[in-house]
Amino acid sequence: MQKLVLFYNPVSGHAAFKNKLDWIVEAFQRRGILLLLYRTKREGNEDFVEFLREVKPEGVLAAGGDGTVHECVNLLVKNNIDLPLGIIGSGTSNDFATYLQINEDMEAYFDKIAAGSCRRMDVGKVGDKYFINVASAGMMTSIAHEVDRRLKNALGKMAYYLKGIGEIPKFRAVPLTITADGEKHELEAFLFVVINSGVVGSMKNVAEKLAVDDGKLDLLAIKKCGVHKLMAVTADLVAGKPVSEKDCVLHLQARNFQIETTGELQSDLDGEVGPMLPLHIETIPQAIAIYC
Repeated sequence: MQKLVLFYNPVSGHAAFKNKLDWIVEAFQRRGILLLLYRTKREGNEDFVEFLREVKPEGVLAAGGDGTVHECVNLLVKNNIDLPLGIIGSGTSNDFATYLQINEDMEAYFDKIAAGSCRRMDVGKVGDKYFINVASAGMMTSIAHEVDRRLKNALGKMAYYLKGIGEIPKFRAVPLTITADGEKHELEAFLFVVINSGVVGSMKNVAEKLAVDDGKLDLLAIKKCGVHKLMAVTADLVAGKPVSEKDCVLHLQARNFQIETTGELQSDLDGEVGPMLPLHIETIPQAIAIYC
């Protein structure tokens, strides 16, 4: 019997995932797959690596939000564990799963997992940390880890929007020096994102011509501009329209980015707190296999 390990976050989203456990176990059992459970802890899941080495599964499933997927990817890639990863998006935000359209029909997705259908994808690296979807910094990018967990469980994505509205009066541009594969750009920007997929902060299609397996990442920076242009870009993002060609948006594609600023600026990796700038971001081509 095939074995898969389920790396699940019991408090993600509305903390309701545990109510779906029996359904998921039965769904895989029906497909001839034994599901072994690993319940994540809020701090320190390094023993998951030894757990995997002992049980020797054919693959791993990460159930939770973007932060849970981020943690699982880091544990696998850092420890050279080359197992396919499935994503069961059950968090407040499930950006990477949304981009891959793997949450739309879970029974069909489970069939793909049972058949071993997967695709190798790139990841980004910042220092000793990896991200699968986005690295960012600037205004608004810290909201994911500033929103109270209880509020997030109660209101879902609305909690992020409420927090974001409160940040608008504080918008300030910061000076950035961005070097993309050796080409330097200097600008003032409200924020930047370095993305692997086209879904960021629950906003879809933020840029055109993106690929998760082309060996490159895309950088979008919203330049300092008037409030009308800023609101127009925001409206397009919320409406699911790409903004990469807007005149107040810098769009670069590269294998490596060096991003510097004056003063202090905290980064964010897949919705989790990242290192302070400067950042050196590199693409690790096709570093992980994803069931899809």
